[in-house]
Amino acid sequence: MSDDNNESLINHIEELRKTLLKCIIAFSIVLPLAFFFAPKILNLIINVIVGETNLTLNYFSPTEVFLIQIKTAFVVDLVLTFPYIAKQMWNFILPALYDNEKSFIKSIALISTFLFVCGILFSLFFILPLIMKFGLSFSTNLIKPVISISTVVNMALCLSLVFGLMFQLPLLAYSLVKSGFISYKTVANLRPYIIVGILIFAGILTPPDIVSQLMLAVPTYLLFELGLLFANYKKVS
Repeated sequence: MSDDNNESLINHIEELRKTLLKCIIAFSIVLPLAFFFAPKILNLIINVIVGETNLTLNYFSPTEVFLIQIKTAFVVDLVLTFPYIAKQMWNFILPALYDNEKSFIKSIALISTFLFVCGILFSLFFILPLIMKFGLSFSTNLIKPVISISTVVNMALCLSLVFGLMFQLPLLAYSLVKSGFISYKTVANLRPYIIVGILIFAGILTPPDIVSQLMLAVPTYLLFELGLLFANYKKVS
């Protein structure tokens, strides 16, 4: 490997270190505020998930609820700092833009945040209540559900992050085509592999039931197609 390649690699690693450091600092600054609002947000999440089921959640250790509040605070912190983190990451991923395209980064950060929030809301208000109703449908006179608050909230937080991140896929496709890193035709020819990849990730990242897997895979693929279509339209126009 030449000295130029070594120097280029070192520069990229240094830029990545600076980017990650900025994200960690922003995350740390907002964390106390997230801890303050965590109990109220936790109650809101539980009310949304339980809904009209009249289900009572249980906890089985003195510190269980407190630990859940800590997890909730970290997720809330990520949501609050996501616009800044998204901007920093896109600045690192797409450094080759011309000066007149720098505003593209700002628009990407805003759209990325919007998609992230949409993924979280879609998960909390649609997917999770559906999963709860599906699980409670197996209850009978002889079989009664005893569900811990940790199980429900951990699933809610995990799926919220998964949906938020998977909803970034259309923006990734749009950005790669827009920046010229890959052509529209190449991405279009990869559709079968992308579909399989989305289904595999949906199967890994969601609970083991076909309903939640399809609820993640279908909107993710549709958003991917929308991002690809918009990238091609912008390129043509």
